[in-house]
Amino acid sequence: MDRKQNAIAGIIDGKKLKIAIVVSKFNPDITGKMFVGAVETLRKNGVLEKNIQTVWVPGAFEIPLACQRLAQTKKYDGLVALGCVIKGDTDHYHYVSDGSIHGVMDVMLKTDLPIGLGIITTVNLKQAQERSSGRHNKGAEAAQAVLEMINNQVK
Repeated sequence: MDRKQNAIAGIIDGKKLKIAIVVSKFNPDITGKMFVGAVETLRKNGVLEKNIQTVWVPGAFEIPLACQRLAQTKKYDGLVALGCVIKGDTDHYHYVSDGSIHGVMDVMLKTDLPIGLGIITTVNLKQAQERSSGRHNKGAEAAQAVLEMINNQVK
């Protein structure tokens, strides 16, 4: 179901921000489109190309470790985590999706570094394709979310 969202996202001045994007290489036809959406959103908000670092990891399960290592460098104002887990015939889907999503949340809370969560979990390929394209691009949404969290930091 597609729900209408309130238009709370605006353009944020990202000229001075440094953002790292962690992208899963698994399901590259999906994560590649999400990556493009994330970069477009960052650029639209003024983040300079030289201030966008990209780290490619094998799959969604490896995203939290890459996020943790990037957070520990203290070089970034925020991170974007992009991956795609599609349900198959075994329970593997549940372990990978739960582990990767909880792992990213754990890194965010322990390091106090905003992370835009763009790890999609779908029942089938069609759903993944819908969530990685056009106005439903979850990579773009994750990038916008991290910019808003950086902009709205509670001190």
